[in-house]
Amino acid sequence: MSAPHVIRIGLCGLGTVGQGVWKHLDHASAELESRLGVKLEITVAAVRDKKKKRTVRIPATKITDDPIAVASDPAIDIVCELIGGTDVARDVTLAALALGKVVVSANKALICKHGAEIFAMARKHGGHFLFEASVAGGIPIIKSLREGLVANRFPLIYGILNGTCNYILTQMEEQDIPYASVLADAKALGYAEADESLDVQGWDTAHKAAVLTYLAHGVWVQTEQMVVEGIDRLTPADFRHAATFGYGIKLLAIIARDFATNELSVRVHPTLLPESHVVAKVSGVFNAVSVKGDVVGTTLYIGRGAGQDATSSAVISDIVDAVALLRNDRRAFITSRKEAATKGRPLGDCRLAPAEHIRGRYYLRLTVKDRPGVLAQVASVMAEKNVSIASVIQNRADRPDAASIVLTTHESNERAIQATLARLAKLPSMVEAPLLLRIGDFAD
Repeated sequence: MSAPHVIRIGLCGLGTVGQGVWKHLDHASAELESRLGVKLEITVAAVRDKKKKRTVRIPATKITDDPIAVASDPAIDIVCELIGGTDVARDVTLAALALGKVVVSANKALICKHGAEIFAMARKHGGHFLFEASVAGGIPIIKSLREGLVANRFPLIYGILNGTCNYILTQMEEQDIPYASVLADAKALGYAEADESLDVQGWDTAHKAAVLTYLAHGVWVQTEQMVVEGIDRLTPADFRHAATFGYGIKLLAIIARDFATNELSVRVHPTLLPESHVVAKVSGVFNAVSVKGDVVGTTLYIGRGAGQDATSSAVISDIVDAVALLRNDRRAFITSRKEAATKGRPLGDCRLAPAEHIRGRYYLRLTVKDRPGVLAQVASVMAEKNVSIASVIQNRADRPDAASIVLTTHESNERAIQATLARLAKLPSMVEAPLLLRIGDFAD
């Protein structure tokens, strides 16, 4: 029996995910060879520090500190870009694609910032760029949008895309403890980075939302074109108030397109969801994505969104797809349903919805001076801006000589509610900036 064909893999980056890929490929090598009919061999791994101790045993002869050399090596068929960041990672990716190689990446920030350039390079030189691990870890959401749901248009995609934030919100709700304490615990457990801002201020989720938007609609929406808000101003009281109204709170990415007007909106913000909603029940570090298609209806995907095993599982899934591409020489592999038509133009054939067209209901928490007449002032401002109050809760705030007013509104729009917030913030009775949360009335 002849020896199986060898597919050679180069790893650029050997951190948590890279070590997971090495470990699981090594463990499953015999089974993968049997299923694929080829032998997968990790030829080399590029690292920043060759002397750093790692959890996997790797021969010194397979370690280099030159990732560009890995990307450019003609003997390597698949380049796994697991470096992170957008500078060296971009150089590695473009170098490999310029030689017609397959690149597998888990780097959502890279795709968000340089996706159009990367896909253009892949098309020009017959390379392929696979990125299942960049969004929602082990959940195969990218493959679902790209392949399984290809017959659909997507009026609505929303979900939890950041396990760190979901863990923090779950603990705040279940344990009734403040944000700062839960964040400290999350760091101690390794769920949050030393600099947590990318996660808790919503930017990590926004990068992932940009990737999903491209896959679903073939257009690039930059993070500065989105509404992006984080979770760091939430308090345990917000969860108690939300529960009074029958809601939980989740940080969601929401991608909505009105095909009648051809308007698209992409948002990331804490959202009140009915307690009975399946996504509201997703806890801890898990992710969940709801996809509404015009043919299939609503499908829901839940699973671990981060961590070594979940992410390396997605990377290996892309490696398996890469083997199929290499063996069948599929030169016209398309990563986005509209890529061929739009060529990755910034907004393709749709436009961003103006603020007044983004409609919904809202939750407002106001911390005000504890004196008579304040509620009447608040109601007057909201009436002036044509925002109708649906319900009110008023009680003492956590700080002395202050009261907390919690309002929910009837349906309004982003322009009106932002004008209301700006006017409320200027009231002499306001002790701190108002907190705004959106209410998720998703008709699944």
